[in-house]
Amino acid sequence: MRTLKPALMLFSSLLLLSCGGDKNGQQGAGGPGGRPQGPAPASVIELPTKTVTAYTSYPASIEGIVNSEVRAKISGYITDVLVDEGQQVKKGQRLFKLETQSLNQDAAAAKASVNAAQVKVNNLKPLVDKNIISNAQLETANAELQQAKSNYNSINANIDYANIKSPVDGYVGSISLRKGALISPSDQQPLTTVSDINKVYAYFSMNETDYMDFIQEAKGVTRDEKMDSLPKVRLLLANGDLYPKEGTIDAINSQVNANTGSIQFRAIFDNPSRILTNGNSGKVEIPRSFKDPVVSTKEQQGSTYVYKVSQDSTATAAKITTKAQVDGLYVIDSGAEKGDRIIAQGVDKIKGKTKVKPIPAKFDTIAKPIKQSFR
Repeated sequence: MRTLKPALMLFSSLLLLSCGGDKNGQQGAGGPGGRPQGPAPASVIELPTKTVTAYTSYPASIEGIVNSEVRAKISGYITDVLVDEGQQVKKGQRLFKLETQSLNQDAAAAKASVNAAQVKVNNLKPLVDKNIISNAQLETANAELQQAKSNYNSINANIDYANIKSPVDGYVGSISLRKGALISPSDQQPLTTVSDINKVYAYFSMNETDYMDFIQEAKGVTRDEKMDSLPKVRLLLANGDLYPKEGTIDAINSQVNANTGSIQFRAIFDNPSRILTNGNSGKVEIPRSFKDPVVSTKEQQGSTYVYKVSQDSTATAAKITTKAQVDGLYVIDSGAEKGDRIIAQGVDKIKGKTKVKPIPAKFDTIAKPIKQSFR
């Protein structure tokens, strides 16, 4: 990903001023009887620069890497369903059997025709050899023999098609038709689907703006170079759990969908435990790394403020903008820089621009630890 300019982060327990805070430089309230008090104590941290990773999630649909529809090649009644839904099958394994009684009768008749044609050819050969009949009659008989054999082979092929087999290794999907059902090659609905789910695809889409930002930040000049440099992604399951294996973006549609204005992506995930299957849903999470100043903050009235502490221990409210939130920390875009001293605790004793008694604190003792799942 493209290196981004450093930014800061603040921690969630850091107390901030809202945009309506007092900025008139008034000192804190006096003590009993109006006697002035000394500067209020306040925990102060220096903003650090940390490498953190934010995630953007996109709804995704899951499919096996191979989804092969099982359809009939001939019409007939189902006499046997030889597998069950969810069963693992091998390529070429029989799944359904169709009734073949009429086909068997046709095959017997076709076989008799072949035999008759063969006898005719055998009888004509010696006559041709003795010049009793012309060779044209023998050629005609041979043509009739080949036609009879072709018809017989076609019927046998249909008998074999009555044994409907799995086209691939995989797992059997839903079976909607059972024994006794009449099926045809023209049926719109397949008998079932056999899916290879050793690996699965997660399909998701980005709007055009997100896509341009994402692809421009990827390293490389050509599309292939950028594809090779894309970060690993993760999958959030429908129940909110994080799938234990990371995935790889292996395809990006080259065209924008005219109806939605989005571009489709495909990520591939290993699925050795077969937890994922066709029709699952989830969210693909794409990381974006920042090496920036960080703080934990909260937003108030649409604007976010922190108290900066100057060298003379004066606390002044400063408005900040952020560009990402990561585990309770906010990546600072503007308004504060690395090394700035920020009040972390004790801000409730401060009003406006005022003197404080800084008590140094370490960032990690105040802020929530930052997880870095992607490095």
